[in-house]
Amino acid sequence: MAGTDKQQDMLAEGPAIILVEPQLGENIGMVARAMANFGLGELRLVSPRDGWPNEKARAAASRADHVIDAAVMFDDTAGAIADLNFVYATTARPRDNFKPVRGPVEAAGELRTRFAAGQKTGILFGRERWGLTNEEVALADEIVTFPVNPAFASLNIAQAVLLMSYEWMKTGDQAVRPVESRPEPAAKQHVESLVAYLDRVLDERGYFRTEAKKPKMIENLRTLVTRPGFTVEELAVLRGVLTSLEKFSPRKPRGSGAPDAG
Repeated sequence: MAGTDKQQDMLAEGPAIILVEPQLGENIGMVARAMANFGLGELRLVSPRDGWPNEKARAAASRADHVIDAAVMFDDTAGAIADLNFVYATTARPRDNFKPVRGPVEAAGELRTRFAAGQKTGILFGRERWGLTNEEVALADEIVTFPVNPAFASLNIAQAVLLMSYEWMKTGDQAVRPVESRPEPAAKQHVESLVAYLDRVLDERGYFRTEAKKPKMIENLRTLVTRPGFTVEELAVLRGVLTSLEKFSPRKPRGSGAPDAG
């Protein structure tokens, strides 16, 4: 029984590792092994190509069965992070979307601080071949990128997870920064609800000049409401203000309500 209790404690530790559309079961297994090496246990999978459960993943996990058995599958990235308060997106290079960019050491320290404050956190990892889309990166709060050789910048998914897991474990021996003055940000499902509301009312009032530019404009709006780390109460206040304004704002044809946002 003592061994079981210890395992359950490990499963509850640290940020969730979220793999977006992983292709090979072997890669998922090696990720699980890396997580177990450094005390992480919550694995979330977004539409794995070869389905789930996967015996090749279990074989490659090298007895990290507790991670494999506890893995949860989701249909999309938004659903996989809906209950999280703070999310990092890993990329090979910084993206042009106005998000703060951290290195692994700084990112791990931030995750430890938020974990100590009781917040639910996660790290997004993209597809083996081409990583995360701009839209998926936009769902996260900040970006973490790795200081690798620019002439050979490719990391496989297990290496990337291993690197972040190692930095996470290192922070366990360090003093945690004070968090008393930092309110808990709303879970992603609340942020996405506001984005969906903005999408609807702005579309009704002609804000989006062309259909082709709308996805990028929505991405920028998502970044705008994600970056401050609003609490649930703050989002409710903001939505209440916008709802009040909506009542007195006439609906207009597409493209008539805002300047070109590029």
